[in-house]
Amino acid sequence: MDEVIFDLAQKKVSELNAYLHHDAPGKGRHKITVVNPDGAHNIAVGLDAPLEVDIIGHAGYYAGGMNKRASVVIKGSAGTGVGENMMSGTVHVQGFASNGAGASAHGGLLIIDGDAGLRCGISLKGGDIVVGGSVGSFSAFMAQAGRMVICGDAGDALGDSLYEAVLYVKGNIKSLGADARIETMSEADHAAVAELLQQAGLNHATGDFRRIASKRELYHWNADANQEY
Repeated sequence: MDEVIFDLAQKKVSELNAYLHHDAPGKGRHKITVVNPDGAHNIAVGLDAPLEVDIIGHAGYYAGGMNKRASVVIKGSAGTGVGENMMSGTVHVQGFASNGAGASAHGGLLIIDGDAGLRCGISLKGGDIVVGGSVGSFSAFMAQAGRMVICGDAGDALGDSLYEAVLYVKGNIKSLGADARIETMSEADHAAVAELLQQAGLNHATGDFRRIASKRELYHWNADANQEY
């Protein structure tokens, strides 16, 4: 496989993204290695080709955002919104992720080896997220579809206003959000967790996880509830 190296100490992020959008797709599957990212924002956003992009170091905001078909590996930590609005493909953060990781992802797989900050998976719309560590408060807020596997702990208000997304948590949950509840794990749930853990390269017993899903009490407005759900 051919490899192209982009040194962001010498070139702009806009030059990298222009190459990824316009030149790289016509060259077939090949690997692009990005060195000296130094926390730059918007690295490898909006990809729509089966590329392999390795970012050697820390990335800033929105790395791998709007990804489609590509495999993006960040060999460091990532700032706000990594993998946001992803459609397909894989974004793998080998360090930690800041706030809003995987926000509004429609498809694909986001893997975070370490911890994720606040609102991980907010408004998730169909993607899968696997977090090797813990997640911050309000993670999976208004998550509409998709799955999240959290191998560590979860902060306050996990799954607040949850719709059809399903969460699996191994560690402690500080509190559940409105309309979220713990449910019994089925055989299908165990199989789903095992598959996602395998894809993320993690080894945990599926029996250690709990399933969190929606009570579905917020699906219909109740004028007599006095905002108490």
